[in-house]
Amino acid sequence: MRALFIGLLAAMTIMAPARAGGFGATVVVTFNARYVVSSATTGLADPFAAREVTADDPVRIASVSKLVVALGVMRLVDAGKLGLDRDVSEYLGWRLRNPAFSNRPITLRHLLSHQSGLTDNVEYVIPLGGAVQTSIAQSEAWDAAHPPGTYFRYANLNFPVIASVMEAATGERFDALMARLIFNPLKLDACFNWTTCSETSIARAVVLIDGVGAVRRDYLQGKRPVCPVVPATDGTCDLSGYKPGTNGALFSPQGGLRVSARGLATIGQMLLGRGRGFLRRASYKAMITPLWRYNGKNGETEGGFWCSYGLAVQRLASGVVGCKDDPFGDGQRRIGHPGEAYGLRSGLWINPARGTGTAYFITAVADDAVKGRSAFTAVEEALLQGQAAAHR
Repeated sequence: MRALFIGLLAAMTIMAPARAGGFGATVVVTFNARYVVSSATTGLADPFAAREVTADDPVRIASVSKLVVALGVMRLVDAGKLGLDRDVSEYLGWRLRNPAFSNRPITLRHLLSHQSGLTDNVEYVIPLGGAVQTSIAQSEAWDAAHPPGTYFRYANLNFPVIASVMEAATGERFDALMARLIFNPLKLDACFNWTTCSETSIARAVVLIDGVGAVRRDYLQGKRPVCPVVPATDGTCDLSGYKPGTNGALFSPQGGLRVSARGLATIGQMLLGRGRGFLRRASYKAMITPLWRYNGKNGETEGGFWCSYGLAVQRLASGVVGCKDDPFGDGQRRIGHPGEAYGLRSGLWINPARGTGTAYFITAVADDAVKGRSAFTAVEEALLQGQAAAHR
């Protein structure tokens, strides 16, 4: 289904109008726990309307979404609705197991830390009418060599499962649940797949452009999407009959958060405050404490990019030999999450020791963009190192 969907998109490719300096937009916001320190923007949020980007324009922030989903999970843990170490089968109502290790339960702690054994060798974009259970029933979905909790492999598929667990435990659809748990309490005009964002937010959407100027996502032209999910195989999009807990993939928990850089900074400020008033101290600590640290054989680093990871929280400058996880280039330990999809690179990073943070996104980045000295792209390194130097 995803191949058909992508094929249809390719067949009706829209190209952004050429302009001096390229197609994309860059936004970076620096902050401390109390206020925004600086914001800088360049480029166009919508090249078709020649609309300049601002720090308040929402963008599909890619995998930074995972950190925000984890915050939702921890809010449910604090409310007694979920347990990090409980077999998630008990929430789902069906047995979730790696076929190669059928006696080993899989928990939210495994899923959030990418140590569940799930892989991205099967489709994780599941259309309306489909089910997560069906997708992960395929043997290719699983790592047959490593039992849960023993091996790190970054896999988007973990997050549709997590969203399904959240829905099953609460009876609420994921997009509405995240609005209740995260966006409303933090007073953010943010949403997954545009459903709960305001009309003002829709009008300010950042169009995602790839490295050659092709539109990849969110050319909304001021209009809310007719169908906020991948339609059913017959092309229909009736969400009224959806049963929460069956297909947590619908609203793209792995990457479908629309939020501005300033909105990300608000989340970062909460994290700099150790979740005070939002998360219990134990939940905050559980999120940021690394559950996995690369030791040379216990995971896939993807060229030194991933080397230390907690509950959907990456630690930078891990100090692990052979790792290239310091895009700031200053050896300072930071925590947060990166994002990469549809020509966008993004990140939310806080430095707890210094009480500072950075939220950013860059569009129109080529899929094969040149790396810097770290495993991050050179364009990200230049941005982050420039900001770090400016605020020393």
